[in-house]
Order: sequence, then structure tokens, then C-alpha cells
Amino acid sequence: MRLVLQNFILFQIGWFACVLGGASDYSWAGSLTVVAIIAVHLLNAKYFGSELKLILYTLVIGTCWDSLLTMTGLLQFNGGQFLDWLAPHWLIAMWALFATTLNVSMRWLQGRVFLSFLAGLIGGPLAYYAGHKLGAVNYSDPVLALSFVAIGWSIIMPFLSFLASENDGYLLDRKVTLRKQEASA
Repeated sequence: MRLVLQNFILFQIGWFACVLGGASDYSWAGSLTVVAIIAVHLLNAKYFGSELKLILYTLVIGTCWDSLLTMTGLLQFNGGQFLDWLAPHWLIAMWALFATTLNVSMRWLQGRVFLSFLAGLIGGPLAYYAGHKLGAVNYSDPVLALSFVAIGWSIIMPFLSFLASENDGYLLDRKVTLRKQEASA
């Protein structure tokens, strides 16, 4: 339980650092905070490599998704972008940060496709809306942008939950443990 609480608190700290940094001239503060949180997360992992793979998968998926929304003009940012069509570095860092929750504080979503779908459908737009209210993101058309965010997250969240269960560096389930034992025999 302590690990779940630590994971949740560190995620909140990282989320606010990224969003508030993205809303100001301190976008690097959020990204650097995320790097520190990921280091703590990986040091706590029983299987470092599995967690690192999950973080990298999530980073690629999230970067592609948010860059697509950025490229279309649905999401607009005040700073932190290396290229106009690319999501800002602090938002990309948030995807890596989000990955740290998938096998810890959000583990309860694994194997629950419908709940993962609902969590993405509702939670995704709420997070982006909160980022908007804090000044980190703007929309050309708020209803259209948040609708696309909802659609994307409703698909991405179940997929990430599946990837987390397959790349579990914290508490590997019996199936994965047996596969590893069979592979080493």
C-alpha cells in the first residue's frame, strides 16, 4: 500500500510540475521532475527492464497521439515545442510519467477492458481540460479537441493496460513468471 501511495503522490507532483511548467517559462522544470520520478520508479521495480520497456512503449504511443493532435491544430501550446507539429517535451514527459502508474497505482485496470475504456474516455479529457484551466494547453475548438482526446484515450488506455500486464516490473503474474522459468530451462 505504501508503494501505491508513493506512486500516486509522485505522479501528482510530476503532473503539476509539467502542467505548471508548460503554462509558464519553466517547462524544463516539469520534464526534469519527471526524469527524477522515473528514476525512483525504476529503482523500486523488481524487474527494471520490464518497466523501462513499458515506459518506452507508452512514450512512443503518447508522443505519436499528442503530436497528431498538435499537428492538426486541435491542441496548442505556449512553449516547450521543438517543432511546431511535435507535442511539447513536457507533455511527452507526462506520457513516461503516466507509464509509471500502470503497474502500481493503476494496476486495478489490468484485465478490465471496459473499465480501462471508461477511464480513458473520461479521465483523458478531464486531464487535458485541467491542463487547459491551468494555462498549459489551448484548443482551436474545445468540444472537437476534447472529443478527439476522449476517443484516443478510450482506445489507448485499454491497450496500455494490456502492455502493462505484459511488461510488469513490479509484481509479475503467474503466467509471466512461468514463461520466464520455461525460457530459462
